[in-house]
Amino acid sequence: MRAYVVRPVQAAGPLPVVLVAHENRGLNPHIEDVARRLALEQFIAVAPDALFPLGGYPGDEDKARERFATLDQARTREDFAAAAAWAQGVAGGNGKLGVVGFCWGGGMANFLAARVSAVRAAAPFYGAPAPADQVAHIQAELVLAFADNDERINAAWPGYEAALKAAGVKYEAHRYPGTQHGFNNDTTPRFDAAAAQQAWGRMLALFNRVLR
Repeated sequence: MRAYVVRPVQAAGPLPVVLVAHENRGLNPHIEDVARRLALEQFIAVAPDALFPLGGYPGDEDKARERFATLDQARTREDFAAAAAWAQGVAGGNGKLGVVGFCWGGGMANFLAARVSAVRAAAPFYGAPAPADQVAHIQAELVLAFADNDERINAAWPGYEAALKAAGVKYEAHRYPGTQHGFNNDTTPRFDAAAAQQAWGRMLALFNRVLR
């Protein structure tokens, strides 16, 4: 497993660690930029590359999606669980772990919140819910971001919300008006600057409150 690890140039003591789960394109330049933005906010960012077993991000978005479709998803989930365990103990970290993910990575953020007990905070952006039989294991606080026009992901939310309530999970869910799936990605036509800024701010508030 390969990961892009970014630390602030100057850090005052041990820092919280945030694992960044990418979209269905692997560790592309956009996700590397997200990791750097987190480092500027005084987090250590760890961004694993699910495509590493297949040669890594190929430098082309279409080829990346094609390559991504051939992944063994069960193995990839295990790779990310292992990456989260590694990230928790990364040099310079304070032992507190958060996770943020986008699209496919949003589903991974939900999965890791349920699978890895060390995850204290998770910010899934328009991601699939955690497996129904695993929701009760979530110990993290969640701040979930949903696009307004995202039928497939939004259809799963009522059931997921009911499961979160039944399990006593602390969460906030926000649906951003007029947005489409992928609205945080500033390299695509779906980017919505206002919604992305608001969702990013809510994510930072969560991580600063829970992980510091």
